[in-house]
Amino acid sequence: MQQSSMSTQAMPRIPSEASVGGIRRRNATYERADINTQMIVSMDLSVLQRYCQIESDRFFRGQPHDTRFAYELFRRALVERCEAAWEILFYQYRSLVESWVRRSSAFSSTGESSEYFVGSVFARFWQAITPERFVAFPTLGSLLQYLQLCASCVVIDCARSQSWAEVIPEALTRGFDQMLDAPDEEAIDRVSREEFWRSINALLAGDAERCVIYHSFIMGRKPGEIYEMRRDLFESVTEVYNVKRNILGRLSRNHELRRLAGMSTLS
Repeated sequence: MQQSSMSTQAMPRIPSEASVGGIRRRNATYERADINTQMIVSMDLSVLQRYCQIESDRFFRGQPHDTRFAYELFRRALVERCEAAWEILFYQYRSLVESWVRRSSAFSSTGESSEYFVGSVFARFWQAITPERFVAFPTLGSLLQYLQLCASCVVIDCARSQSWAEVIPEALTRGFDQMLDAPDEEAIDRVSREEFWRSINALLAGDAERCVIYHSFIMGRKPGEIYEMRRDLFESVTEVYNVKRNILGRLSRNHELRRLAGMSTLS
């Protein structure tokens, strides 16, 4: 398989079993030796893949292992936008990603199989870690941690999009009561939660606002935590604060939402 470059704008394709397996089978031999970083950077991709597989096997057996090979694979896929490296990366870690998907607390509410999410997880990961941002992930562990975060976010987004009413706990309704000038609790009880949250969802513009609402009022996270989790959506913590402030102002001024909450109409 020839290495090819991917545009930083184009979405990487999800490889087939056959395409990646072809690379895996071409290099069946392995000789461990003392290898420096420059040698790894210059290593043929098929050889690099073999080292990655063996070091991964050692990790799962609890044996000493070297993470530099896997890190170089990530670098080629994300910095050089090498499609062949991306295909190997997908094959190498898809089972791990699928296990993270199954462990998500929101997974059971999606009604989907774990395989359904794998491609979306890798796509989000690839879009978020641009060549310029790769330097912020200096270790294999930091890259895998972010990949795991992408898995969690993709599952949660799916569950949320299917039905806000199924994802939002009772306590969150009370939190929004306070946000909207603490309306009468009995008034909230008179309306369907599903209708209430559908109205809120319709007033949110884009992923950034939905992310802030979900993580602020469902997960109880602070703007700094939201920024660290979703740097692909926000340039700074200040931006998270601004988005949150704008959302709260818009929701509190909305006549229809106030009507649903049983509030008096603004004069």
